[in-house]
Amino acid sequence: MNIAALGTGKIIPEAIAAMQASKKFNVVTIWARPHSRDKAQALAEKFHVEKISTDLDEVLNDRAIDFVYVGLVNSVHYEYAKRALDAGKNVILEKPFTVTSEEAQNLIDLATAKKLYLFEAVTNLHMPNFYALRDAVKKIGEIKIIQANYSQYSSRYDAYKEKKVAPAFDPKTYGGALRDLNVYNINLVAALFGMPKKINYTANIGFNGVDTSGVAVLEYDGFVVNCICAKDSASPCYFVVQGDKGFVRVDGGSNELNSVEVAIRGEEVQKINLNNFEHRMVHEFIEFGEIFEAGDYEKVVAGLKTSLLVTKIIEQLSGKG
Repeated sequence: MNIAALGTGKIIPEAIAAMQASKKFNVVTIWARPHSRDKAQALAEKFHVEKISTDLDEVLNDRAIDFVYVGLVNSVHYEYAKRALDAGKNVILEKPFTVTSEEAQNLIDLATAKKLYLFEAVTNLHMPNFYALRDAVKKIGEIKIIQANYSQYSSRYDAYKEKKVAPAFDPKTYGGALRDLNVYNINLVAALFGMPKKINYTANIGFNGVDTSGVAVLEYDGFVVNCICAKDSASPCYFVVQGDKGFVRVDGGSNELNSVEVAIRGEEVQKINLNNFEHRMVHEFIEFGEIFEAGDYEKVVAGLKTSLLVTKIIEQLSGKG
């Protein structure tokens, strides 16, 4: 499938490399705003992409393009995804899906009405190790506690302390630790257990009102989830589900799911690693491509239900709901 990448930010070279490694998507165009044309040109040369454009209408009217990948700042996800869907393009929308649940529902309604393929590019839900995690959780009895920590010192935090604000730390573009990092923890929890009955987010707030780190507590019937995220400090990262018969543990950031450890009381500990690629983004593009090739629209709808659910949770945690 031919795909156009929108943007020139930090995620774009990673996404293009993963698309090319997936063997499912052929990146034919990189779109950029006029002031970022030189960045687009450099990316095109690096990844041997044939075309760059600063005219979005030109990209959206190109019949050779099957998909559009939206890798722009969080605040414009809805706007650009909607324009692409209105133009009849299938869309891969970088996480977080949208800022509000109303925006998410609007995109879902538009895509399903047109039978267009709309995917959220949240890496962990498309990895073989996620499916192993999902299966393992069913074997550890009644769930009691879930602990998740995804914390990494941001490469932009030193500049932030000097009052130089990148979009990742700008509340106007809906940056911050919740939407950048905790979104991965919350996607895992929501995909496994659905909507919590009660939620709360306590955050460390920077000088400009953005959350630089924080703790989200999600309460379910019978168990509690503690999701930690930080862009202002580092920590060992993990995702642990504790049941009355054992536990399942993932070491490392919840965006990568490097391996799954299953410890059931009285049995030998099992370590599982079914992921086939070093780069965390490759599996999602493979899965998107396979779903499209198979015409499996039910999987599209199922994924969108999770995207809407996570958007609702984050909306409430951020106080926007």
